[in-house]
Amino acid sequence: MSQVDSNHTSDEGTAAVERALREAIRHPGAPGAQPPAITDAAAAAGLLDVAYATVDSPVGTLVLATTPAGLARLAYVDGDEDAVLEDLAARLSPRMLCAPARLDEPRRELEEYFSGRRRRFDVPLDLRLMTDFTRRVLTATAAIPYGAVSTYRDVAQRAGSPRGFRAAGNALGSNPLPIVLPCHRVLHSGGGLGGYTGGVQRKRTLLAIERGQPPV
Repeated sequence: MSQVDSNHTSDEGTAAVERALREAIRHPGAPGAQPPAITDAAAAAGLLDVAYATVDSPVGTLVLATTPAGLARLAYVDGDEDAVLEDLAARLSPRMLCAPARLDEPRRELEEYFSGRRRRFDVPLDLRLMTDFTRRVLTATAAIPYGAVSTYRDVAQRAGSPRGFRAAGNALGSNPLPIVLPCHRVLHSGGGLGGYTGGVQRKRTLLAIERGQPPV
């Protein structure tokens, strides 16, 4: 594409976004969420890299963020959603919109999981927020069956670093996709819960859900 064609396409995209914004002002919808016309126009113009939405769950409010490659972030919100969004803007892209419709599939799968009707997640994932070692650790973690648990030492061994169980623990603590990549299933060798990126209480709740017990 020539520079002239590229500029023309960009101008058309910007005009489409402006039209969608004017229409949204005339017919406002739900607070916070961008109307589909704005989201679609921004995506078509190459101005939308990250779509996000908030979800209420048995473990508190979650922020989900997706890119064209797949779900990139699931974050626990403990009173500071802006901090989560600022981190996403810095690590993924500042071109973000609140676009719940683009998170329909992961939201549906999470709802099924929390209700005990789903044992694994099928949504595509964007793993760019992980180091190579973290990917290996979380790949090993994803192999732990629903309702079962493993240990930091075993996960480290499966990730190719038998003596790196402390590093494996740190990698699990940096998991950008908790629940979906189930780091809550990893315990201390002695049976203690260990740490968790969302706090030990959330870890207890997730384990209870997978055991068919009432959330604690």
